Amino acid sequence: MIILDTVVLMFFFLLTITGCSIQTVQPWERDILAQDKMQLVPDPLENALDEHIYFSKEAASGGQGVGGGGCGCN
Repeated sequence: MIILDTVVLMFFFLLTITGCSIQTVQPWERDILAQDKMQLVPDPLENALDEHIYFSKEAASGGQGVGGGGCGCN
């Protein structure tokens, strides 16, 4: 029984350690990762408008470091 538990434990250990391998980005994958839709902020104008709406409605400054009131008239 102890041997079976050890074998099962070693199996799960070997199964999980294989997921920690370091993978490199291949040259043919770089064009996909460089597309605008893969960026954190794909459209800067849309992000600025969303931030403006957020801090106007919440009466607080957004993540852009812009102060504002509840009326949206900076």
